[in-house]
Amino acid sequence: MEIEIKKLDHNDLPNFIDLIDVFEDVFEMKNFSLPNKDHLAGLLSLPDFIVFVACDDSKVIAGMTAYVMHQYYSERPLAYIFDLAVIQKHQRKGIGQQLISSFNQYCREKGFEEVFVQADQVDKYALDFYRSTKPTEEEEVSHFYYTL
Repeated sequence: MEIEIKKLDHNDLPNFIDLIDVFEDVFEMKNFSLPNKDHLAGLLSLPDFIVFVACDDSKVIAGMTAYVMHQYYSERPLAYIFDLAVIQKHQRKGIGQQLISSFNQYCREKGFEEVFVQADQVDKYALDFYRSTKPTEEEEVSHFYYTL
């Protein structure tokens, strides 16, 4: 199996939609409705939204999305990994680690200060996965939501 990791750009809407399908499946999103394609294409055009995918024979089997966060404490931005998923039959083959590694290298080259990701304490698989990627640090935090 030859895995290709690539960063999507504004011309890659079909691959982005395929990645969203991967998220829907892996995250077991019930009653999910895909947003308008113009909205998704607009996201891909934003300089502060980053998408990486892993493909096997040109088919998206994994990927991740991230947001750039500009700071007022530093001139160097942060990257926040929002979602990362690998389809079930390709899990535990190092593909997620390849995504993290490629993304971290991209951020290093672009001058980012730090990459961070959150995982729910109850999601032991996600915690084990992120720990296996050798993070610099791990913090325990609480999240508060305001539904609007």
